[in-house]
Amino acid sequence: MKFKYTALYIVLIVAVNYGFSVVPLVELPGGDKWPPLTLVVGLIFVLRDFAQREIGHSVILAMLAAAAISYFMADPFVALASLAAFLVSEFCDWAVYSFTKKPFAQRVLLSSALGTPIDSIIFLSMIGIASVQGVIVMTISKMLGALVVWYMIKNRMSAAAV
Repeated sequence: MKFKYTALYIVLIVAVNYGFSVVPLVELPGGDKWPPLTLVVGLIFVLRDFAQREIGHSVILAMLAAAAISYFMADPFVALASLAAFLVSEFCDWAVYSFTKKPFAQRVLLSSALGTPIDSIIFLSMIGIASVQGVIVMTISKMLGALVVWYMIKNRMSAAAV
């Protein structure tokens, strides 16, 4: 399949937005709330990087398509919050890819490190549960997924170079 990462990116965004609509929030110590599906969002950030390699800056169109599908399949409020958060973090990602000449594995990690806290702040603010603890936990959750994939990419590229 020519656009397998792009298709997977769209499907995963829709699935996570649907999940945010039906999976209950977990209460953190102190009463803050944490959406457990944020563990999967880190993978979406990395999938976006692969989709961007497939279709370039048209990845924004894929994100908009996923948001439109999410609007009808998930809670529209969650879909709009997700769209806003992804749009801003997508431009951070675009900047990393457009202005750095780092190897792909480093760009994956750097774009996730920049985009995940911004995405967390916007998303949690829009759904009305933003807190410092919530943003930190959500960002760490997303980065865990991104770190796993970054490590796999780094090892794969190192093995290919040998």
